[in-house]
Amino acid sequence: MPRLVRLSIIALICALAGVSFGLYRTTSALRETQEASVPRSADAGGRLGGQPGATGVPSETVAAAYSEVGQSRRNAIVSAAERAGPATVSITVVKRQVVRRRGLPGAILEDEFFERFFRGYFPERSYERQYESYGSGVIIDGDGYLLTNDHVVHNAAAVRVMLTDGREFDGRVLGGDPQFDLAVVKIDGDDLPVAPLGNSDGLMIGEWAIAVGNPFGQLLNDRQPTVTAGVVSAVHRDIQAEGQGQGVYKDMIQTDAAINPGNSGGPLVNSRGEVIGINTFIFSSGGGSIGIGFAIPINIAKQIINELIEYGRIRDAWVGIQVQDLTAAIARGLGVEDVRGVLASFVEPESPAARAGIRAGDVIVGVNGDPVDNVRRARRAIFGARVDDVVTLTILRKGERKDFDLKLEEVPR
Repeated sequence: MPRLVRLSIIALICALAGVSFGLYRTTSALRETQEASVPRSADAGGRLGGQPGATGVPSETVAAAYSEVGQSRRNAIVSAAERAGPATVSITVVKRQVVRRRGLPGAILEDEFFERFFRGYFPERSYERQYESYGSGVIIDGDGYLLTNDHVVHNAAAVRVMLTDGREFDGRVLGGDPQFDLAVVKIDGDDLPVAPLGNSDGLMIGEWAIAVGNPFGQLLNDRQPTVTAGVVSAVHRDIQAEGQGQGVYKDMIQTDAAINPGNSGGPLVNSRGEVIGINTFIFSSGGGSIGIGFAIPINIAKQIINELIEYGRIRDAWVGIQVQDLTAAIARGLGVEDVRGVLASFVEPESPAARAGIRAGDVIVGVNGDPVDNVRRARRAIFGARVDDVVTLTILRKGERKDFDLKLEEVPR
């Protein structure tokens, strides 16, 4: 074999040997690094094994690493839930329902044939049954006042309140109002957690909204509240209440945070853990959340809490005006060119409206600066006004526009 070829082969072998040695050293270094970082436990002889436990590195280093990971997971939602969660309570309500039906007493009453063909031949019977329903609430005062929805505790025969720490209390409904769908319940206890109340007037579309509820505290071993997160989707939503005449949920907060059955009455909080609303209802086709939920603004609740506590109800405010829609014929008779507005057809003597100077025949075109063009809009504009509130009515009288301030009074009894 030529000498040059032999030298080339020897050089190649040496190069391969060097590469192999380098890979070996690198692998050894990596293994040593991994073994130093893997927690080990000592056996009875003091030797270190490969099981989790004591570690080859200082325990302070491991604790600091885990602490750093935990802090990275702590976001605004976690902090808000920790702040509002302890004051969110589970409410179990025993309600009474009167059931009325016609038919024969006894087992024959359940027979489908007799029920179908002979129902009208027998007098109506009625009986009372009791059933349980569940909801949520939030403690707003250290003296034991908590806020919830009126529909949660309406017609309650008994109320039981459970805190997240496991304590249970009998609750007393101090007052509620179906129109506002708010109620105040009182419990007697010491060292009660209290949720801070925020300001719902300055909400920003898109800011965090966290719905907290505790609907099944009596049924589950885990008494911690449920938490769902979303954003403030919209504000100032006016929604007509079904089956309640002219009632309307006014200035509602819309959120896509899931509000599930049983969460009614629980708090909607911001990223600081402050209560900005009371979760009330959802739009749903099948009973579950589709991302359209609504909460009563906490500033509205603040205005009526004291009234519920002091009077047990919301006093009906008295204006003293009977109104009707302004038609084209009435407008011509009054010499009014624009038919937008409502006609004050009658003003009650000695009423707030009469004392403010409003007369029959005046055309109301605005309430508190908002234009009104029909009776329904006028009622919506004044809905929610309470006794002692001052309402400004904009009036057209003989072609001249004037503003009148009237102070609402309680409806005479």
